[in-house]
Amino acid sequence: MTQSRNEPVNGEQRSPSRRAVLATMGALPILTTATSVAGASKAVAATPAATVVIDAAARRQTIRGFGGMSHSAWIGDLTTAQRDTAFGAGDGRLGFSLLRIPVPEDRSAWSRDVATARRATELGATVIASPWNPPSSMVETFVRGSQTNARRLRYDMYGAYARHLNDFTTFLRNNGVNLYGISVQNEPDYAQDWTWWTPTEMVRFLRENAGSIGTRVIAPESFQYLKNMSDPILNDPAALANVDVIGAHLYGTPFANFPYPLFKQKGAGKELWMTEVYYPNSTDSADLWPQALDVGEHIHRAMVDAEFQAYIWWYIRRSYGPLREDGRISKRGACMAHFARFVRPGSVRVEATAKPASDVYVSAYRSGDSTVVVAVNKGASAVSQQFSLANGRASSVSSWLTDASRNVASLGTAGVSNGTFTAMLPARSVVTLVTA
Repeated sequence: MTQSRNEPVNGEQRSPSRRAVLATMGALPILTTATSVAGASKAVAATPAATVVIDAAARRQTIRGFGGMSHSAWIGDLTTAQRDTAFGAGDGRLGFSLLRIPVPEDRSAWSRDVATARRATELGATVIASPWNPPSSMVETFVRGSQTNARRLRYDMYGAYARHLNDFTTFLRNNGVNLYGISVQNEPDYAQDWTWWTPTEMVRFLRENAGSIGTRVIAPESFQYLKNMSDPILNDPAALANVDVIGAHLYGTPFANFPYPLFKQKGAGKELWMTEVYYPNSTDSADLWPQALDVGEHIHRAMVDAEFQAYIWWYIRRSYGPLREDGRISKRGACMAHFARFVRPGSVRVEATAKPASDVYVSAYRSGDSTVVVAVNKGASAVSQQFSLANGRASSVSSWLTDASRNVASLGTAGVSNGTFTAMLPARSVVTLVTA
């Protein structure tokens, strides 16, 4: 199966091929205490699963949030209503807490995404920015394989480029948006249509110039989380000192390549963000079901296998995106909302049994005394899933469901007995559970 990726062509996008990974309506989830699991099983024929043990004391990464990209120059800006749907956190909202915007090379275009960024900020979201190209005066062309007009930043312009990024940061701040971080370059290793950077050039810029940038620095944003782009940064103490967030994209990245042992070894004090993806493709409707469940599994893998702290979709509003072109939440968007609305910034992922049954994926997060569990059942059968809270207390648990006919539908609240409860996970569904 192939996965396509969009780049700008006359305001629309074209799609060079990239590798992708995979992709009945279920019954209503039934929440019960441990003493009435059998009753739940009678209500809906279900497959039993191993107990999910959630250990609140086994803390993993701090979550910065979930979100998407707005790029008004290429596809038009979000409307006022679409901004509120994307970044609002209540019913009928996506709950996005992260926004990524471009850094235009032309200063006259810097205001294009301010309105959306300002509204996202007002709704509590964090904003980051990524450049596709430096100003043309800073660029030279060179021959790269068969590409005769490849672009790169001139070395004598490294200092000027750092000032350019700093000036953009200041411009946004003066217009009511405090950037959390700014990237050195969007996809420096997939740059046929923008500016190339080698790992050596990236390290040199970080060592010599990034320290002058007045906000957090993000690098390298490899298109496929290729470690040959980020390993040199982690292995160079001077470069690493001037970067705050190791950013990556996951286009066609196999799940086996999600873990990053070197980051665990050398990335202390740094953050690890997934700053762009769509999944599993950009050709199908975002409402195709059960394919949209692939998004739920992908986020699960990004949180559990890769231990990313952030997950950012490509265009927020697109036929294959979380918002449809009419501004309504798509099925892919509903799967994202199961994480974004309930796993809020500052939550900490905690250890939980990640795959208690075939085709079931579970992750858990703590915020204060509450535990949020997101369970994705991609299987064709319902699953009766027991949960056990270790090193944490709860008296009740509320649930929300997305399946073929419902989007993040509230299913009410049930009791918790001795730290144990059971939830029915319908076939082909996502369920979010929140304890109190």
